[in-house]
Amino acid sequence: MALAELDCIMQLVVPPGQIVPVPTRLSYRSWDPYSVHITFSVEGHESIRWVFARDLLAEGMVRPSGLGDVRIWPGNAEQSGLLCLQLFSPEGQALLTVPVDVVTPWLGRTYHLVPAGFEEASQDLDSELSWLLGEVA
Repeated sequence: MALAELDCIMQLVVPPGQIVPVPTRLSYRSWDPYSVHITFSVEGHESIRWVFARDLLAEGMVRPSGLGDVRIWPGNAEQSGLLCLQLFSPEGQALLTVPVDVVTPWLGRTYHLVPAGFEEASQDLDSELSWLLGEVA
């Protein structure tokens, strides 16, 4: 079982064009090979966690991706070199940006841990069920 994590600062874009830095952790777990976990640490509040598909992130690095609660796209001419992440929830929405060159090496490490197309083979369902049930595998 392997883990790849990236601690970085994402920029929360708030009207009218102000930027708020948000400490962020991206996590990828070989035992959950389809998912990227992202945790935002907001001072004075509980951490905010989201989970979305690794393929969604990979596609969003090169073209607009996502139709639901998570949308990802490369920045336009005004945002050159940035990756844009928009999150939607019943409480509202958030637009965050991060330099592409911060995320690219980390995403590459996730594909080194579990190559594309081998996600299913890397899952150990017996161990995962034992963990969920609180048993020692």
